[in-house]
Amino acid sequence: MSKRARAAGLTGALLIALTSVGGVFASSHREAPLIAGDPAADNTDLYAFVSPDDPSTVTIIANYIPLEEPAGGPNFNPFDDAVRYEIHVDNNGDARDDITYRFRFKTLQKSGKNGVSSFLYNNGQVTTLDDVNLLARQTYSVTEIKSGDSRTLGSGLPVVPTNIGPRSLPDYAALAATGVRSLTGGSSVYAGPRDDAFFVDLGSIFDLAGLRPFNDLHIIGLPVTPGVDGVAGFNTNTIAIKVPISHLRRDASHPTIGVWASASRRATKTINTSGKVVWSGPWVQVSRLGNPLINEVLIPRQLKDYWNGQQPRNDAQFEKYYLTPELAGLVNFLYPATADIDQTGRADLSLILLQGVPGVNNTGTVKADMLRLNTAIAPCTADSAADDTGLCRRLGVFYNDADAVAHPDLAAFPNGRRISDDVTDQEIRAVAQGYGAILNSLFGLPNKSPNNLVGDGVDTNADMPFQTTFPYVGLPHQGYIHTHHGALLPF
Repeated sequence: MSKRARAAGLTGALLIALTSVGGVFASSHREAPLIAGDPAADNTDLYAFVSPDDPSTVTIIANYIPLEEPAGGPNFNPFDDAVRYEIHVDNNGDARDDITYRFRFKTLQKSGKNGVSSFLYNNGQVTTLDDVNLLARQTYSVTEIKSGDSRTLGSGLPVVPTNIGPRSLPDYAALAATGVRSLTGGSSVYAGPRDDAFFVDLGSIFDLAGLRPFNDLHIIGLPVTPGVDGVAGFNTNTIAIKVPISHLRRDASHPTIGVWASASRRATKTINTSGKVVWSGPWVQVSRLGNPLINEVLIPRQLKDYWNGQQPRNDAQFEKYYLTPELAGLVNFLYPATADIDQTGRADLSLILLQGVPGVNNTGTVKADMLRLNTAIAPCTADSAADDTGLCRRLGVFYNDADAVAHPDLAAFPNGRRISDDVTDQEIRAVAQGYGAILNSLFGLPNKSPNNLVGDGVDTNADMPFQTTFPYVGLPHQGYIHTHHGALLPF
């Protein structure tokens, strides 16, 4: 066998091994047993980045409700009035929230024109967010909690409705644009359904951990095909806020912030015979999210619900799972001659994910799962840290070519997270000790071959285009015409 053929075989074998743990690669979609039964409170993804069109601001996007079927009427997927959705910001490295943005929603069930009731979400064409034909209307409030003081930044703000179809919403893009609202203090906010920006080949991974680009390594004779985005065609509920950097960081000499999102419910749920649900008791955190894929890949199943209820400042108790990742041990067990991955003493994972990259976004000695963002690092541009397509590099610093080293894209995950970042490939490579030439040269981290070439074959979110202005995430798929695993749709 030639060296080239053997290298391809080893790479393919490693790719398959790396995806042989069920439930690993779905960001935080249904990642823990309890939250899988409570989708309205399920954090699916968190993004934080310096706004590309306004670098004096930071955009934070928290998505909830996984794998929304666009045609899921008549109720679709509203935000839950009983859930307290929150975005937390730490600006001094102690993993305690110095600033919290709290979002509370209110559902206003309306009758239609002349008080006529309907089984539908709307009983006529909807052209404005307060249209009388919109029967299942939601509003929300935004409260900032800072140094123990609370102030309302906005209230009665409209939630953008579901993209039902062309009869109901003839110009959804124009309607959705009116959902961007200004808040007290100079911030902007948006709440409503959007395309799920996460991308990964779920269908192949959960079919006995296969990958379509490497089907020739299976014995069942499937054809070799490109990876397929298993999240394509699905929506999620987005809460996005764009905040002046000066409001978030401690000062210019301390530019790095830590960000995480959470969802909380009252402790007790009571259902009476009329169908009314009443929540009471203290608030309990039921979901949280900082870095992507942590609860899926690193935390063992029996602790996943417990992890969701913990605060980031207590995450030192989970460090042993970063230092001894189960996934690395599994790969070595299956492919001991090819993987050569350290399964103990993984201080590299603990450092980057629990403290941050030294010299880039490290927040100190407190070990906590937060999405760390150095707000002093400018967004990439087409003439600086971009690939040959003119786009920001999907893998950030996880590259091995000379141009990437000469023009490093430090604005990518693990420094914050952009919606275009391929975190699946990045974290596969991190566990496999294929960090790429930049991290290897700057920080002395391992960069093993062929581990630094692994990936799932899905390199971008191709179903709905990202937008160039806030909230940046693509418009949601409509219920009338949509497709899963399909091509870009013209609306």
